[in-house]
Amino acid sequence: MKENLPNGQSYLCGQADEPLLYETIGGCLDRIAAIHPQRPALVVRHQNIRWDFAQYKAQIDALATGLLNMGINPGDRVGIWSPNRVEWCLTQFATAKIGAIMVCINPAYRLYELEYALNKVECKAVIAAESFKTSRYLEMLQTLAPELNQCETGALQAAKVPNLKSVVRMGTTKTQGMFNFDEVCQMGDGPAYERMAEIAATLQPDDAINIQFTSGTTGNPKGATLSHFNILNNGLQVGAGMRLTTEDRLCIPVPLYHCFGMVMGNLACLAHAACAVFPDEGFDAGTVLKTVEEERCTALHGVPTMFVAETDLPDVADYDLSSLRTGVMAGAPCPLELMLQVIEKLNMSEITIMYGQTETSPVNHMTDIDAPAEKRCGTVGRVGPYQEIKIIDEQGQVMPVGATGELCCRGYSVMRGYWNEEERTRETIDAAGWLHSGDLAVMDDEGYVQIVGRIKDMIIRGGENVYPREIEEFLYTHPDIQEVQVFGIPDEKYGEVVCAWVQQREGANLTEANVKAFCADQITHFKVPSIVRFVAEFPMTVTGKIQKFKMRDVMVEELSA
Repeated sequence: MKENLPNGQSYLCGQADEPLLYETIGGCLDRIAAIHPQRPALVVRHQNIRWDFAQYKAQIDALATGLLNMGINPGDRVGIWSPNRVEWCLTQFATAKIGAIMVCINPAYRLYELEYALNKVECKAVIAAESFKTSRYLEMLQTLAPELNQCETGALQAAKVPNLKSVVRMGTTKTQGMFNFDEVCQMGDGPAYERMAEIAATLQPDDAINIQFTSGTTGNPKGATLSHFNILNNGLQVGAGMRLTTEDRLCIPVPLYHCFGMVMGNLACLAHAACAVFPDEGFDAGTVLKTVEEERCTALHGVPTMFVAETDLPDVADYDLSSLRTGVMAGAPCPLELMLQVIEKLNMSEITIMYGQTETSPVNHMTDIDAPAEKRCGTVGRVGPYQEIKIIDEQGQVMPVGATGELCCRGYSVMRGYWNEEERTRETIDAAGWLHSGDLAVMDDEGYVQIVGRIKDMIIRGGENVYPREIEEFLYTHPDIQEVQVFGIPDEKYGEVVCAWVQQREGANLTEANVKAFCADQITHFKVPSIVRFVAEFPMTVTGKIQKFKMRDVMVEELSA
């Protein structure tokens, strides 16, 4: 690869053998279903679903036509708020077939975040599970939009979420003001099928089809807007990186609301006519390995904490995992020892590390399945096919090989932009089309990239990206908090956890428990500070800039004492 690093610069363009797909997700689905109608397409074990591609397509088309008759049109935003379920998969493909834009809503969101997300992108409909773990989705929707209790189904007029017209609930129980999911799937008729075909002829691969919320360092989450072309081709390339074929069966315990599940899982399988296997609504290590054994899965996805839980099972050797060969570990750095454990205990000799961000659909780096273990762990691999990478200094100049700078990406996977956020889009994507990651990286003379730090002060907790500024903005709403600084500190289990330093207002008497309770039902659980300290002042530079690294050092020393 050295010849691809001109003049010893940290720039590389990914080599490609196969062309990209210039088609819509619906077009790809129809094509694959026509070629492989009887191939296994989807297994959702906890819902007893086993469909081949012909059956899967029929169910998708039923939902798509039902959504049309429910009043959903091309360009409308449809939220999906649910753990991993068959309804999630159907919604992903049905919205794509009619040109509606699916909005991924984190299953752990609370009211504060839900209201912001729905209003930010003006969701016309929300498809929601009844509940998951401690989250009671329908109750939260009823709290946010109490008008549901009196309105006609599909005719919601809510003060707090004025664009929301329809709520579709999963399950068979009837709820005032809401459609049932199965009911919508039966609403399609002949004219709706004709209209779906007419719409398909007008859709373009570059149309926006998905919005994923990604937090910012300076406030509320941004809606990364992705096209058919972005995410379908990223799924294609991820699958190619794993050498997926029609014979493969991919176990997907990672959440669908992330690109990891819906792109690197569902779309990777679709593009290669492989079978997507979902073990459960949420993650359980034993359930995952039982699924791999009984379904004869050949591939398994996970963030490092998932693989730790699986390899640490006392009975891991009792599972027959001989069918496994590959999969993706992503979301956080992978220690070499964990990689060796996964190869040995889970039989995943061809496991690959992948890296990227939501804004790049998400993968822009991957390790080859036959790369040495130290390259697969010590780096995030090389740039993916049809993508360009450069590492630059603060003036935008390309750094020499071996020097540290900001990682930038350009190519088919770069998002269209942040939804209705032109200024923030321009801050991230420059005039030449380079997306600035905010990550500090270094490239070696073979093109392998190592992530060495973050310009943006992001925390990665168990594979979840947590942005301090978002938590700070929320904590500022507490009447007794005068000033707050949030940062990450190392943690053996999660990689990092959230720590908050709080200055109280005069006369206040807050406790750590008070602050955590204030957060508990308002922000996602992984954003709630694990540690809260009350301080009189923050370490600052002479120019008044707060030095979070000094706070981090103090906490590391305190906790290790």
